[in-house]
Amino acid sequence: MTRDEALRILGLDESATADEIKAAYKESAQILHPDRFAKNKKLQDRATEQFKNLQEAYDVLMDPTKQTAPSRHGRAHAARPAESYTTASDIEARLAGIAAARVQLVAERDAALDKRRNGLIILLVGLILAAVFRRSPFAIALGSTAIIWGIVQAASQQRDVMTLNEHLNALTKEKRQLLERLDAL
Repeated sequence: MTRDEALRILGLDESATADEIKAAYKESAQILHPDRFAKNKKLQDRATEQFKNLQEAYDVLMDPTKQTAPSRHGRAHAARPAESYTTASDIEARLAGIAAARVQLVAERDAALDKRRNGLIILLVGLILAAVFRRSPFAIALGSTAIIWGIVQAASQQRDVMTLNEHLNALTKEKRQLLERLDAL
């Protein structure tokens, strides 16, 4: 995470002082703490992810050595080589982070799969409408619209599913490397 990203997460500008950073972090932490959402698992999971981002932003701002350079896609890449983790506790902490990230990515992938399925259903409904009511211009227009909408929805969600699968595969590979590193220690 870069300094700019960390400042954006905390809602601060470039000239923020250490006291302003601490105050913004404490205020945001009180609002986003996962324990506040204990009765709703979905909200608690989201709050947990946001709280982790908040903590990472605070760490980056308070310790500039934790900043990463932006990648070519404009986002920071937080993964480090397995060899850079020197203690078992560092490795276990990263493994816990991987597990949490995996849960989030699987949830996002499942949502994208649902949206893709819905797009395919809309496409099918459009085809049925166009075929059954082929003499009605209104039904043909409605069916054509549904077909186009379904194709766009399914195609865009397929791209998202593929991207999320790539990220999940990268996490699996990193987890395997970290487990090997942990066994070597």
